[in-house]
Amino acid sequence: MLIFMNFESLQAFASQSPMLSLAFVGLTIAIIYTEIARLFTGYKTVNPAGLTALINREDAQVFDVSAIADFDKGHIVGAKNIVLSQIGPENKLLAKAKDQPVVLVCRSGMQSSDAAKKLVKAGFAKVFWLDGGIAAWQQADLPLVKGKN
Repeated sequence: MLIFMNFESLQAFASQSPMLSLAFVGLTIAIIYTEIARLFTGYKTVNPAGLTALINREDAQVFDVSAIADFDKGHIVGAKNIVLSQIGPENKLLAKAKDQPVVLVCRSGMQSSDAAKKLVKAGFAKVFWLDGGIAAWQQADLPLVKGKN
């Protein structure tokens, strides 16, 4: 059964439930703000399937900013471990990849997002971020390699 709501019934709901209405407006504004902010980050979000395509088609370089112990427990094939504080154009590994697509990953996606921002500020043009990090990669049933590269 479809329920159609006209403007009068919407006004009635808002006047009867002001807290729910305010919460709805607040959440809507937060979602819109987040989506607009994503457009201006300077880097692109990629999912596990998109990352696989970038690696295979464009020879993307994957840099994992996870702690060394976490990196050794499991990382994407070919990924290089790099400390978050060493993210920048002066890093030899990164300098070699400045003209290639660069993908940053970590366990959850939070640290790699910060690293992606740093690379954009440093002038890297093709910066990508794995949304959801290694957790999303594992959820997509994609392989991880253990140990050091």
